[in-house]
Amino acid sequence: MKKLIYIVLALLSFSACKKKKKDTNTTTAPIEQKQAYAKSAGRLNSLTIVSENHFWEGAVGEQLRKYFAASVMGLPQEEPLFDMKQMPPKAFSGFAKKARHFIIIEEGKEKGFFKYTNKYARPQLGYKLTGYTAEEIIEQLQAHQKEIIANLKAHEVIYRQNTINASLEIEGLKEAMGFSIKVPHNYRIAKADKDFYWIRKNNPHGTTDLTFYTLPIDYFKNDTISMTQNIINMRDSIAGDNIVVDEGGRFITEEAYAPYLNETTVGGLPAFETKGTWEVKNKYMAGPFVNYLIKDEARQKYYVLEGFVFAPTVKKRNYMFELEAIIKTIKFE
Repeated sequence: MKKLIYIVLALLSFSACKKKKKDTNTTTAPIEQKQAYAKSAGRLNSLTIVSENHFWEGAVGEQLRKYFAASVMGLPQEEPLFDMKQMPPKAFSGFAKKARHFIIIEEGKEKGFFKYTNKYARPQLGYKLTGYTAEEIIEQLQAHQKEIIANLKAHEVIYRQNTINASLEIEGLKEAMGFSIKVPHNYRIAKADKDFYWIRKNNPHGTTDLTFYTLPIDYFKNDTISMTQNIINMRDSIAGDNIVVDEGGRFITEEAYAPYLNETTVGGLPAFETKGTWEVKNKYMAGPFVNYLIKDEARQKYYVLEGFVFAPTVKKRNYMFELEAIIKTIKFE
C-alpha cells in the first residue's frame, strides 16, 4: 500500500512540474496584454509623429503639417487641428509609446497603411505609413489623411466624453426638450424654461456656454435664401432674445464673415453643423460658436444645440472641442 502511495505522489509531482514548465514558456502573451492596459497620456488634440529627422524636415514633414496642423475652421485666430511633436523611431519607447495618438513613418518597406488600436496603451489610436521612398509615403498620406483626421477627432471626442465623471443635473430638460445630455458638473444653469436652456461655466479668462432649444419642423419657411442664412436668422432671433447682455447690446452672428456649414449626424439623426463667430452688437465682445441643427422627422421638430466661448486673451480650440464633445453625448428620449 505504501509503495502505491509513493508511486501516485511521484506521478502528481511530475505532472505539476511539467505544467509549471509549460506555463513558464507562455509568458509573452500576458506581458503584451499587461502592456496594452497601460494608461495613455497626452494633452487634448496632441499628435506624436514618429519619423527620421530628414523626413520631418523634408517633403514628408511638409505634408504632415499641411494636413494635421491645418487651421481649425470657425476660430477667430489661427489654431492647428493638432499640436504635433516629432521624434525619431529610436526615441519612441517607454513613456513615449503611451501617447494617445501617433503616426509612424517608415522607409524601406512596401507601400502600406496600418491602423493600431490600443497597441501600447489605452485609449490609443495610431497609424503607420510605409514606402520605399518619400514619394510613396506621401502618396499614402494623401490617400488616407481625411480618414486619419476624422478617426483621430472622433477618438478624441470619445476620450473627452469619458472624462466627464459627474454630470450636472438639469431638471426638466428631458421633459421640455425630449433629450438628455451629459454636461460636466462644474457648469451651472443660467436659464431654464420650457423653450430655452442656457448652461455656463466660468473659466480663468471668460466663459464657455451651451444653449438648447427646439423648433417645429416647418420653422424655415423661406426657401429662397440659403440654409446658412436661415441658421444665422434663427440664432440671431432666438438666442438674441434669450442671451442676456449689457444694455444696448445684442447677441448676434458676426456680420463680416459667413459661417462654415457642414452636413453631419448627431445622435443618429441628420444635422447641420455651423461654425462661425458671435458678437455682441455695439460692444467689444466676440468669440467662436458651433451650432448643431438636428432634424427629427419622426417627432416633426428640430433640436438646436449650440456652444460658444468668450475668452478674449487665450486660445479657444480646446474650449470649443469640449463643447462639441458635450453636445455629442445627446440621447433622444
